[in-house]
Amino acid sequence: MAIVKPFKAIRPAADKVAHVASRSYEDYSPEELKANLKFNPFSFLHIINPGFKFHKKVSGNERFKLVHNRYMEFLEEKVLVKDSEACFYLYEINKNDTPCCGIFCATSVQDYRKNIIKKHENTIESREQLFAHYLETVKFNAEPVLMTYPDHPVIASIIEHTKQKEPVYHFTTPDRTSHRLWKVSEEKTIDEITKAFASIDSLYIADGHHRSASSDVLAQWYEQGNNKHQGQEAYNYFMSYLIPESQIRIYEFNRLVKDLNGHSKESFLVKLDELYRIKKADHELYKPTKKHHFSMYLDGDFYSLYLRKNVLPLEDPLSKLDTHILYKTILEPILGIKDLRNDKRIHYGYGKHNVLRMKSEIDKGNFKVGFNLVPITMDEIKAIADAQLVMPPKSTYIEPKLKSGIAIYEL
Repeated sequence: MAIVKPFKAIRPAADKVAHVASRSYEDYSPEELKANLKFNPFSFLHIINPGFKFHKKVSGNERFKLVHNRYMEFLEEKVLVKDSEACFYLYEINKNDTPCCGIFCATSVQDYRKNIIKKHENTIESREQLFAHYLETVKFNAEPVLMTYPDHPVIASIIEHTKQKEPVYHFTTPDRTSHRLWKVSEEKTIDEITKAFASIDSLYIADGHHRSASSDVLAQWYEQGNNKHQGQEAYNYFMSYLIPESQIRIYEFNRLVKDLNGHSKESFLVKLDELYRIKKADHELYKPTKKHHFSMYLDGDFYSLYLRKNVLPLEDPLSKLDTHILYKTILEPILGIKDLRNDKRIHYGYGKHNVLRMKSEIDKGNFKVGFNLVPITMDEIKAIADAQLVMPPKSTYIEPKLKSGIAIYEL
């Protein structure tokens, strides 16, 4: 039984929303970031990069306090406004004529603790604590957790009915992505959405594991310091964007490795032959087409690698996962990469042209070998989460990627 709640969102003024909405901070090059901050006074980037106003780099608690100050200025100047009533918010993103539509809502920390909200990645405690301190200081949450739910006919019907109405936002960003948002404020519809999600056993985190964990940490702090804690305070929830499973898009990460761990090309191929059927590919930019099948680029050639039968026991959802198989058969035992998160010898690539980029980087001598995999499926993610197992890092690149500043949840 998943708990979802409407909330009074802080949102951009309708005439400024296209200027406020920003991509993830890490997604900007230094030059692009500087240009946005210099020429767009309404960008949400001014809030999360508050030192720009003083031509100064700020960090730690000083930055957190200034983020809060910039946020309050945006409210005072009515760049951001607060809704007077609690609503659900339907938000549609249409990229390359592939629309997806989900719901901004408040989800329950208790559901996260009870594993009703399920995760498939580990989190790092230091990052949890840091982001919890950030939330405690800035007092708002502008980065929703992306979650999926099984396609549900009642929710789908409500979404389609709501989309027939005039949206409160409709704008297009420079990447040619169309954005539309509708408010759902009618009590009857809010009740129908709430009841529909209450009939769903589990929600699955697609993106935002650290944001979820940090919200839990923050809630524990507030709960311990509040003698009148009742469980319905704003800090008992965190903002999420819920999207049906059929509309999630999952892409693969490739793996590029700096060296062959002391092996020659010939000895490396001999080692691989113990575990894989190896065949040199007949054409460039060769990609795998099925599970337990990898493409490899080495010394100017693509190879197909087919896992030999009975090489590994494929017993649980993790052992059947291609990213795990690659780690257990090649990356760790042959190439000596034990820490996939921190080893400087391994790099990860993603995107539509990631095979071409992988080839280019290896041809330039920046890496020695690269591996490409087929994307992991939603069923695999759910199986991992249901078994309370954890995927290797960089197993999935998931879309949609949400803009910052479209909806803000106050703590």
